[in-house]
Formats: sequence, structure tokens, C-alpha cells
Amino acid sequence: MNAVIRTVRADEWEQVRELRLAALRDPVAHLAFLETVDAALACSDDFWRERAAGAAETGDGQVRQFVAEGPDGRWLGTVTALVERPSAEVRFGESAKVDQTHLVGVYVRPEARGGAVVEALFRAAVDWSWTVEGIRRVRLYVHEENARAAAFYRRFGFAPSGERVPVPGGVGAYEDEYELLPSASRDAVTG
Repeated sequence: MNAVIRTVRADEWEQVRELRLAALRDPVAHLAFLETVDAALACSDDFWRERAAGAAETGDGQVRQFVAEGPDGRWLGTVTALVERPSAEVRFGESAKVDQTHLVGVYVRPEARGGAVVEALFRAAVDWSWTVEGIRRVRLYVHEENARAAAFYRRFGFAPSGERVPVPGGVGAYEDEYELLPSASRDAVTG
């Protein structure tokens, strides 16, 4: 893998926006993201500045966005980890029963898929998660029709928790919750 995995920097809002728009334009975006490209395009520059600043190492520590940066500086993929506490407002799915992180915004450009980029991104996000005080599990949601993503999550060590939530918008589809516990994380397959 010829990519460096790192957290975003507060001043990289334009790259954060560009990669998010690329993700939302992907042919399977409807299975992976709840946001549309039109909604993202409507966001102001200030929104993107705040998003990048909040997910950077200098942010409040409740969100961390990781990117895979290629040798030419182009971002090849991303994953974001959100800290969730039982006392906090629910962002998506069921409320937290324990302190946990929630992985969201997973995207790898087509030319970097099938290799080590996604595994390295997940390793960084999961490793960071275990450094956050009190974290007892890492969770994510996957659309019931997104078999490729579900297969990767299982291979990485995530397991279905048995929780399902309807996809917002009343389309009749569901998102399945997967979780990773500390012992499973140590045994995960990585590339």
C-alpha cells in the first residue's frame, strides 16, 4: 500500500468536501450514505471548515476523521469515528448503552479498492477508538443490501449485534448494526 493513513487537518476543508462529494457520487452511495450529493453541495464553506476542524486532532476529541493519502497527495479514502456516550443525543440508530465509537462515512475511491487501504483506515479508526477513555465497543451500520461492505466488516472482526434500524425516509429497507469488542479487535485480520 502506497498511502499514508492520518487524521485530517483543520485547514483541509476543501479536501474533506471533495472526498465527501466523490463518495456521494459513487454508484452505490444510496446503500452507504444517508446524505445526498445535492444536500452536500448546498452546504456552505463555513460548514466544511467546521467539519474539518471538528474531526482534526485539534478538535474536541469527540470526532476523528482518518484519510488515506496517496504519494501524489490525493486522498484515496476515509473513515470517521464518532464518540457516543449513553448520556448524549443519538445521531443514528439506537442510543448508546455503553461508551462507544461509531464508524461512519466509509469511502475508498474505486482505484484503491480491494487492497490494503480500507484495512489500514479501519485499523487507524479502531486503534484510536480504544485510546478514548471509557470506550467499550466500536459500532457501525451497514445497509442490508450492501453485501460487499458487510463482508469486509466481518473479515475485519465486526459481528452483527442483532440490532436493526429502518433506513430513514420510509423506503422499507434496514441498516444492520455491527460491533467490534476489544477482544475481537486484537484478533482482527489485517492486511
